[in-house]
Amino acid sequence: MTSTSSIAEQNHLRHEIHDLAEIAFHHHLISGHGDGEYADKYQIIYQGKPRHFSLAEAHEFLNQILAKVMRIK
Repeated sequence: MTSTSSIAEQNHLRHEIHDLAEIAFHHHLISGHGDGEYADKYQIIYQGKPRHFSLAEAHEFLNQILAKVMRIK
């Protein structure tokens, strides 16, 4: 059973991932994103391929690709 605090943490992380994904989408770094099939997954379409990440992996992936763009500008 999942505690209320960990559900709140997961929801907060999912919201943060969504915000990062929107930024990446608008910079044309990804071509789509959304909730995965499972509650603990997030789908990111990168280089034309859908990829299913854990929430932690999605957060890290988006931070990495956005960091590359921010260094270039």
